[in-house]
Amino acid sequence: MNRDTFNSLPLFKGLDTKHLNLLAKRFDSETFGEGDVIFEQDARAERLYFLISGKVAIRFKPHDGDVIPVTEIEEGGVFGWSAALGRKSYTSCAVSIKPSLVLSIKGEDLTMLCEKHPDAGVVILERLADVIAQRLQNTHAHVVRLLRDGVATKAL
Repeated sequence: MNRDTFNSLPLFKGLDTKHLNLLAKRFDSETFGEGDVIFEQDARAERLYFLISGKVAIRFKPHDGDVIPVTEIEEGGVFGWSAALGRKSYTSCAVSIKPSLVLSIKGEDLTMLCEKHPDAGVVILERLADVIAQRLQNTHAHVVRLLRDGVATKAL
């Protein structure tokens, strides 16, 4: 994958050529068709994904309820961040809802890169933290709506 592809991703925008070249060597490219499962909830969290084209749905299935749509990832988005956090398993499922092209990196490779190149690592980790915080905020609002709807339904 070429350096311009990485530079177009918000997480890597503005990194210098040296760091973009290091990243490019560690990424794999994959394509998924509509309806393909990229990873299952509770599967071993190994890879962090960047959506180059297409659309991906993140879904959570509580053990005692129906599937909850968490978010839809648009082009340029990142998902599977359990791998970057060093978690053992993914907390949600990722499904391609349009034909999708993704780049992925092993969480341990990203961690190693950040440790060996702390100047780039700080930028990448701060941007990743922003993505995670935004997703958690959106998820919180969605859960509140589900609870409110559930209470309203029972009141009827």
